[in-house]
Amino acid sequence: MHIPTQDTARQPIRPFAQALAEARLPHEDYDVSRWLYVPSMYCDYRYILGTAGQKPLICVGINPSTAAPNDLDNTLKSVERIALGNGYDSFIMFNVYAQRATRPDDMEKECNPVLHRENMAAFRWALEQTRTGAPAVWAAWGTIIEKRPYLAACLRDMIAIGEELGARWYSAGARSKKGHPHHPLYLRKDCTLDDFDVAAYLEQSLPLL
Repeated sequence: MHIPTQDTARQPIRPFAQALAEARLPHEDYDVSRWLYVPSMYCDYRYILGTAGQKPLICVGINPSTAAPNDLDNTLKSVERIALGNGYDSFIMFNVYAQRATRPDDMEKECNPVLHRENMAAFRWALEQTRTGAPAVWAAWGTIIEKRPYLAACLRDMIAIGEELGARWYSAGARSKKGHPHHPLYLRKDCTLDDFDVAAYLEQSLPLL
């Protein structure tokens, strides 16, 4: 369980580029040639957790919890299974907002623009890791996107970056009545990915928030 002790605006935020450079240095707790973990130390925010590869599936949730290299939670275990089962050689777990909070109700009330800016730099970097074909992005935030008004605005920025870099969006499992994509946790092990019209979702579902 991770409960934020204070808003991220009151904390120093490592720029993504700096945190990425640090994450590539040898680490005593895990193999940096296999794991992507940015920042590389446990703190109140996380940009990326995943594995290295040439063809990653980029899964997008709402916000990170306690998972770390060699210590994936059930959500991340499901993400890895589905990525490998659908022909990807690796996965990158990303989130609409980077603040750690096991319970989304504990997320800060206001968006920290510095944290959001660096999180978008992380998303751009993640998309650029696909070596062949279009970057594959799995929308997996569920109805939790309704927890904070700023989450929709953060997602809009992500969608714009995805359009710029030619990302292809997918979802897995049934969508909610409002069209929100399914969370990864309770999906079948053999679940396949479906094309997700993120532009239509932006117009039809996000204006409701």
